[in-house]
Amino acid sequence: QVQLVESGGGSVQPGGSLRLSCAIPSIRKYCIGWFRQAPGNDFEGVAAIDADGSTAYAESAKGRFTISRENAKNTVYLELNSLKDEDTAMYFCAAGPAWYGLGIRMLGYKHWGQGTQVTVSS
Repeated sequence: QVQLVESGGGSVQPGGSLRLSCAIPSIRKYCIGWFRQAPGNDFEGVAAIDADGSTAYAESAKGRFTISRENAKNTVYLELNSLKDEDTAMYFCAAGPAWYGLGIRMLGYKHWGQGTQVTVSS
């Protein structure tokens, strides 16, 4: 079982920023996605980055969120900027096989972290 560990969540005011981190061993083998779930809502794909650095974003994330990976540290980051109330959710990172173009669909992601809470409120 591959263990993913998220960190960096917290509470911020609207317009604020956070940087989420996802640590995963042997990161070069994986495509990494970030997903979120707000209370009462379904899971939503936010952003993903494949082994070659190609990225995919949800429309709600474009222009505000940035996903990146640092293979030397076995870590993927999700920079959250211009946060809105509706970004409040539990954020999860997930890993799936690299090179399959998984994108932000949940299908194909086999390993999941425990999540980190992001709360945006004034």
